[in-house]
Amino acid sequence: MAAKKPATRRPARLRGDALRAHALEIQRRLAATYPDAHCELTHRNPFELAVATVLSAQCTDARVNMVTPELFRRWPTPQALAQASLEAIEAVIKSTGFYRNKAKSILGLAQQVVATHGGEIPTEMDALVRLPGIGRKTANVVLGNAFGRNEGIVVDTHVARLSARFGLTRETDPVKIEQALIPLFPRESWTQLSHLMIWHGRRTCAALRPRCGDCVLVDCCPSAAL
Repeated sequence: MAAKKPATRRPARLRGDALRAHALEIQRRLAATYPDAHCELTHRNPFELAVATVLSAQCTDARVNMVTPELFRRWPTPQALAQASLEAIEAVIKSTGFYRNKAKSILGLAQQVVATHGGEIPTEMDALVRLPGIGRKTANVVLGNAFGRNEGIVVDTHVARLSARFGLTRETDPVKIEQALIPLFPRESWTQLSHLMIWHGRRTCAALRPRCGDCVLVDCCPSAAL
C-alpha cells in the first residue's frame, strides 16, 4: 500500500513586526524583479487617466488602450467630452464591455468636472470620489499616477488575490484590504506597490495557474505550491 502523502499544514498567521517584515521582504523582491513596473493604462494627463481607469473595470488594460486613442482624438478634453452624445461615446467604447454604464459614467464625469472644477480633474480624494464612475480605487489610481500623491493603495483583483496568497490579510473587501495593507508599507511606496503586485499577478501569480516554480517569492509565500 502506498504511503500517505503528509498533510500540508497551514502556516501560522504572522502578526505585528513579523508581518511587516514579511511584507517588506515581498516588496523588496518584487521591486528587484519588476524595476520598470508602472501604470499600463496609456494616458497623457489626469483627465485621460481618469477616463481610462473607469473604462478598465471588468476589462483588460490592453483593450482599453486600443479604445482610448479614438476616444481622445474625438473628445480630447473634459469640455469636448461633456458635449458628446451618449450614443457616440457608446459606439467608441463598446468593446470594453458594460459600455452603456461606462458611457454614462465618463460623460457625467466630464460634465461634472467642467461644471464644478473648471475643467480640471480635482486633486483631492473627497472631490474625486464624488465624480460619476470614480470610487476609491480609481481615485487612488489618479492621485498616485497623475499627481504623485500616495493617499492610499489601489486594490484591484490582482492586489486582492496576492494580498491573500502572501498572507498579508484575510480580508476580502477591497476597502478593508487597503486598510490592512497601509500599515505594512512606507507611504511613499504605496502607488508603486500596487504596480508591483499587479505586474506579478499578470506575469507570474495568475488566478487559476500560478507559476510558483518561477516565482521569486516561492520560499516565503505561504501559498506556494511546491
